[in-house]
Amino acid sequence: MSDNDLKLFEAVAFHESFTKAAAEMFTVQSNVTARIKKLEEEFGAALFSRTSRNVKLTGAGETLLRYSKQINRLIEEAKERLGEKETVKGLIKVGFLETMLVVKGPELVNELANRYPFVDLEFKSAMKDVLVNDVLNYRLDAAFVPAPLNHPELAQIRVKEEEIVAVGPDSCPDLNGILSQTPLKAIVFDQGCVFRSRLENWLVFNGISNYHKTVMNSIEGVINFIASGIGFSFLPREIVSTFYRDRKIRTFPLPKAFGIMETYLIYRNDIPKSTALTAFTDIASTAMKSERIP
Repeated sequence: MSDNDLKLFEAVAFHESFTKAAAEMFTVQSNVTARIKKLEEEFGAALFSRTSRNVKLTGAGETLLRYSKQINRLIEEAKERLGEKETVKGLIKVGFLETMLVVKGPELVNELANRYPFVDLEFKSAMKDVLVNDVLNYRLDAAFVPAPLNHPELAQIRVKEEEIVAVGPDSCPDLNGILSQTPLKAIVFDQGCVFRSRLENWLVFNGISNYHKTVMNSIEGVINFIASGIGFSFLPREIVSTFYRDRKIRTFPLPKAFGIMETYLIYRNDIPKSTALTAFTDIASTAMKSERIP
């Protein structure tokens, strides 16, 4: 077994495909298949369950994946420390909600590029549950997610606190004006969105279980529909005030239970952090901070 065998194994686990793993590792599928079979013989256990459509890690495969990540990280660390210069480099895959990096993202990326020019970033936008699952399954190195998580395999760093506000058309006088609409109309993101969840919980708190929804997949689309008078939504105050303050919309503060959201940076705690990920988390914990809301 070599470290390259483990990298092939990790590629198959990531893509759930021998063909895609072969393409990533610049080899042929038959070689990947042969090396995985050799690993299975060496460990005396099936690492993948195979179907006609994809391959999935078995319990033994999940165990090996954790060890493989640790081994490859230690090898990379040794190369960094035994080289002529300890240059921080590498690729970091980071997940986030679409709204989270709109304001602070460019500052974060620029700071990382200025201090660590050999570190590359790959960002992925998705809903919270997808991001958490991707970190747990080693598809992402880290992710920005709302609210602290209670998961034994995840480390978390509190990086930001922000205010969520109700956003309505400029003709709307107050929150009571929103709640008195018949029918009540809201512009929301897909299921799994933290802002949609807060909005729906707020409506239930006010005795409303049903509302007419228009689902959008972009902040710009939500703002356009609100400005047109179609409905209201929940969005971060900082984004609205920074990019949309000249639009025909109004913002309304919410009770603290619905209006305060904390953002945490999460990553697996069973793998030694690479120097690149350490640099990123250190910068993120500073660059992403905003003034604490009373």
